[in-house]
Amino acid sequence: MAKKSMVAREVKRARTAARFAAKRERLKAIINDRSAEPETVDGAVMALQKLPRDASPARKQRRCRVSGRPHAVYRKFGLCRNKLREAVMRGDVPGVVKASW
Repeated sequence: MAKKSMVAREVKRARTAARFAAKRERLKAIINDRSAEPETVDGAVMALQKLPRDASPARKQRRCRVSGRPHAVYRKFGLCRNKLREAVMRGDVPGVVKASW
């Protein structure tokens, strides 16, 4: 199990990213606009840099839905390898068969 503070930090990051998503999109559109004046682009870059770090969605970490573990999380299932193995052994995951060599 992950520490509750780490899971709470991820929730806070998700909320911050959602709150600033529209503002980031507006600023990025100005920055990527080829017809914009250089002063406008520079102002947009500075405004984007002043936003909180956690406003970037790239800072979010994918975590296991059950245990909160940050590593070895399968995107398809949203579970880490340990919890995925337990779910497969119980038969909770349809279509997954344990490999036998």
